[in-house]
Amino acid sequence: MTHEEHRSGSWRFCRRLWLGRCLQYLEEAVITEAGNDPKVAGLVYITAFAPDKGESVATLIQNPPPGAPVPPILPPQDGYLFLDRAKFPASFAADVNAEKAAFMADSQVPWGVEALNGKISEPAWKAKPSWYLIVTDDKMIPPDAQRSMSKRAGSTVVEVKGSHAIYASQPEAVAALVEKAAKSVKTSAAA
Repeated sequence: MTHEEHRSGSWRFCRRLWLGRCLQYLEEAVITEAGNDPKVAGLVYITAFAPDKGESVATLIQNPPPGAPVPPILPPQDGYLFLDRAKFPASFAADVNAEKAAFMADSQVPWGVEALNGKISEPAWKAKPSWYLIVTDDKMIPPDAQRSMSKRAGSTVVEVKGSHAIYASQPEAVAALVEKAAKSVKTSAAA
């Protein structure tokens, strides 16, 4: 798909579903807010934050439940955040082979501190159907937090045992949920 095809909306799937995953926290705000576009028919969250009106990722992570794992986020450098490379495999990609997890740690894309503070004005999940893949061994977003967010969003939920990097360790589970969502959106549009 070219950039122009994406911008023109000629790629049909792009016009139907917004996908969000938690590799970069900004994406949750994007899927939750930009999903309000009339061309978007549904939202798919892959072990991701689903902020409500007035919330940001920063507000969602500020009070973790007792005993919840704390993501190994390093202090900001020049306004950007990284995960500690040494702790990355265990916290982010525990079920990914060691070589791939090390590559993922070394090739992280920095995310801006300000991305954490972007507050949602109107979450699309209040008006559009959503699907949520909860990952039960996630050390980045506690599974109970994922359950809570997916419940309030009214998402169709699938739970899978795996790490935060579920898209790398079990791409078939991710693809199955996306396919389920796409079929549901297509069926709804035809009705």
